[in-house]
Amino acid sequence: MEKAGLIAMIATIDTKDNSLAGLKEKTLLILTPSYPNEDESFIAETFVKYQVAELKQYFKKVIVIAPVLRSFGYLQKDRHCKDYTYDNVEVYYPRCTYIPIFWLSKILIDNRLKVVERTIEEHHLQFDLIHAHFTWPSGYIGVRLKEKYGKPVVTTIHENGGWLDQEVGMNHPLIKTAWSGADALIRVNRKDVPVLQRYNEFVYAIPNGFSPAFRPIDTIISREQLGLPGDAKIIFTLGGLNRRKGFNYLIDSMKQVCSQRGDAICFIGGAGPERGSLQGQIDRLRLGERVRLLGSVPGDQLTLWVNACDLFVLPSRNEGNPTVMFETLGCGKPFVGTRVGGVPEIITSDEYGLLVEPADPKDLAGKILIALDREWDREGILRYAKQFTWGNIVKETMVIYARVMA
Repeated sequence: MEKAGLIAMIATIDTKDNSLAGLKEKTLLILTPSYPNEDESFIAETFVKYQVAELKQYFKKVIVIAPVLRSFGYLQKDRHCKDYTYDNVEVYYPRCTYIPIFWLSKILIDNRLKVVERTIEEHHLQFDLIHAHFTWPSGYIGVRLKEKYGKPVVTTIHENGGWLDQEVGMNHPLIKTAWSGADALIRVNRKDVPVLQRYNEFVYAIPNGFSPAFRPIDTIISREQLGLPGDAKIIFTLGGLNRRKGFNYLIDSMKQVCSQRGDAICFIGGAGPERGSLQGQIDRLRLGERVRLLGSVPGDQLTLWVNACDLFVLPSRNEGNPTVMFETLGCGKPFVGTRVGGVPEIITSDEYGLLVEPADPKDLAGKILIALDREWDREGILRYAKQFTWGNIVKETMVIYARVMA
């Protein structure tokens, strides 16, 4: 469906409309590989919980099933995730066993479908609609549940561009089943819709969004709470410390930035396997005072970090449609990112940020310097960002629900 048509449909509904009123007596089943636990001591895909926070107002009940790898207490996720209930939402964490090895038409060791079915039977769960997040295993499980229980399934494909390309290239029957068997596919960017339409006629582009937690806070106040210098030009970025995120290119670019500006400091939040090599790169370039690795950033501090910076930079080699981009805009901050995935579909004007070529430290340095010199219209960015609140994104999702339920 064309974006204009989808927006027109959204404009015709609200929580009191007859097209949604029928869902008030329905139960939505969410399948996701990960979900924050009750006290959020294990931080997972919070964007799914943000969506649920908006979705639950439209349904009688929302059930979330997020299988957890059984590790006999060795893994943090296994230790901390226990079933819980809040509002009209029930969350289940069945323990499972899997080794993700595809062979012919099977996965050699993966019982997540069985444990999801067991959870449904043991808890006598009734549901009317399934929404799966990610292709494997949730999208595949959703299709199998559709076959068993006769309920429609919608799958959101969050995968980054490289991951999606790998799934397409595998040409595996289980992946094809997950895509072709769904009643609708949602892709988080428009560029990949034609690829997915080879497998399913009903593919819709709906971007990610941001939570109300990401709101504008005075920059000076944010820096004071984080103990950051008030007179510095602060660049912030966040993500898993892996090759795909391209933080090595950002560190290289900071050599040029720092040679032209004595007030620039870059903070990189996140954990991952590349931390040692990134720190070694910082040391070799003698940037220890200008580029700092923060490690994992607590969830309650993330909004402060975004508001404390002058500029958010995401130098990824590939993406789907990064949630941090929407969160940045939601705080009224400019975003500098690579031309990958859905980023160019959102940063459509230099009023909101700047685009750079991936894996190009020189281009990145130049755009960072331009952005640091510029006076940004914070209110203009905030006005633009309003369309990407999870409340508005969920309204788009509800249009898809209404179609498949019909």
